[in-house]
Amino acid sequence: MQHPEPNNNEIKLSSKRYIVSKTDPKGIIVYGNDYFVEISGYSEAELLGKAHSIVRHPDMPKIAFKLMWDRIKQAKNFIAVVKNLAKDGSYYWVVTDFEPKVDPITNEIISHTAFRKAAPRKAIDTMIPIYAKLLEIEQDEGMEASEKYLREFLEENNTTYDDFVNNLVGNKGLFKLFFTAMKKLFS
Repeated sequence: MQHPEPNNNEIKLSSKRYIVSKTDPKGIIVYGNDYFVEISGYSEAELLGKAHSIVRHPDMPKIAFKLMWDRIKQAKNFIAVVKNLAKDGSYYWVVTDFEPKVDPITNEIISHTAFRKAAPRKAIDTMIPIYAKLLEIEQDEGMEASEKYLREFLEENNTTYDDFVNNLVGNKGLFKLFFTAMKKLFS
């Protein structure tokens, strides 16, 4: 399936609704809630069995997904501010919290569930120039250079990736309660 041509139409997400999708260990969609179907513009049949990258926006640097996969392959949570692409080329910004599910016997990852909420404007405005710079570096020098830039950025700001994102999206209080509640609902 070909990716749509991105346009400048932003889909404003409801702060009262959430997007949930579940993939197998390789990132193939096995479940999407109604809001995911609605916002993405794809039918449920078009989403199921497809790689989750079907909603990947070209403005997102590859390093963001490398960090995500490095983390979730170790069965660790990962929170990120992500720009996603809808079927019609529109885009929407989310805060995504990935929750890997591990088989209690084999200890292998059996699925990943992603819980998404509308990203705060402040987080979007902060990430746009960072992602643009990472993308530019990736195109000129490759992903390793992009990762090096990100590492140096975090060191200069005396923070870790997790702390940077948690502070950016306000992942505390009600926001944190939301993700905790969602995980209980879908586990």
